[in-house]
Amino acid sequence: MSITRNHTAHPELAEAPGSMLSATAARALAVLRISTGFVFLWAFLDKTFGLGYATPSAKAWIHGGSPTLGFLKSVDVGPFQSAFHSMAGTWWANWAFMLGLLGIGIALIAGVGLRIAAVSGALMMALMWFAEFPLAQHTAAGKPSGSTNPITDYHFSYAVVLAVLAYAYAGHTWGIGRWWAKLPFVQRHRWLI
Repeated sequence: MSITRNHTAHPELAEAPGSMLSATAARALAVLRISTGFVFLWAFLDKTFGLGYATPSAKAWIHGGSPTLGFLKSVDVGPFQSAFHSMAGTWWANWAFMLGLLGIGIALIAGVGLRIAAVSGALMMALMWFAEFPLAQHTAAGKPSGSTNPITDYHFSYAVVLAVLAYAYAGHTWGIGRWWAKLPFVQRHRWLI
């Protein structure tokens, strides 16, 4: 993929979809990458230290709180309620969730490992989608679920954003993705890009 400011310099590329990325588009993708990374990293920091936004200090992970207990125990829709309830607060669910948030956040902000971050993030979003199960119009108790869109919600949007960032090599602009991609180990294992 080439980044060019003058599209007329390579007219043969004008016909091939996706063959050019303007410098402005590359910077816009970098802003999207960094801001999306901060969404994941902030969730990790707030849940770990209880910064008082979504997580009060008393419920911080470092103070013995569980990052998954409240969300997964409150699942009251969909066919997987009992599975999510049984996972709620377990040590392995807490660690998997928190390492996922941290790893995805750092990868996106640094601009490295975007393929792994995209797959991991899409998996995390899929699991959260199933937990919230927006297809359901009513909870298990018969109350309205509050779902506003049964298919395309923020989970789907984040998953698409992660894929776009990975496929567009968004870590090459305002990140260390270009340097990372040239490392011999990464060259031998392209899935690490």
